[in-house]
Amino acid sequence: MTNRVMALAAAALIPLGCLGGRSEASDPRPAIVRETPRPALAVSTRKARGTCPLTLPNGRMPPSRNDVGANHGNGKLWTTMWPHDVVIATPDYIEPDGSVVMKWPWWRGVDGRLSITGRRLDGKAPPLTADIPDYGRSGFQVSAISFPTAGCWEVTGAVGDTKLTFVTLVLKASRYWPLAKDN
Repeated sequence: MTNRVMALAAAALIPLGCLGGRSEASDPRPAIVRETPRPALAVSTRKARGTCPLTLPNGRMPPSRNDVGANHGNGKLWTTMWPHDVVIATPDYIEPDGSVVMKWPWWRGVDGRLSITGRRLDGKAPPLTADIPDYGRSGFQVSAISFPTAGCWEVTGAVGDTKLTFVTLVLKASRYWPLAKDN
């Protein structure tokens, strides 16, 4: 077969594999080898009003970093976004009052103390709060952002007149994804 014919044959078979073309009864692998289906991560069913205009990371990162990932910045202030710009908080990150507290990294290319503010875009909620320990006046800065509710949040980090704003979605997972089947 030519490479083109093989590529077309493979392309035709990929959708069949994605649609689950093989039944468990016809699966030649022993039952112990078959993958156990895992439930999807259960997310709070509270519906948000409208849509959430998530910020797509622009890939900009501080000069001191050279990794790839969901980096977002403006040349003076940078952060790293959560995967797909969605924060999925497992029970460990949900406070007794229902708020979600997540660590959030920042890098400052200008001198000054970082401040973080934010508001919910898809419903009523108090503004977010942030715990920002003293890491000096420039460079890396860790923070803990407390989102009072799940929902669509606009977050702004600021150092003096320098600001960086992004929109993220915060969801609460009702349980953990099982790592292994209980016996």
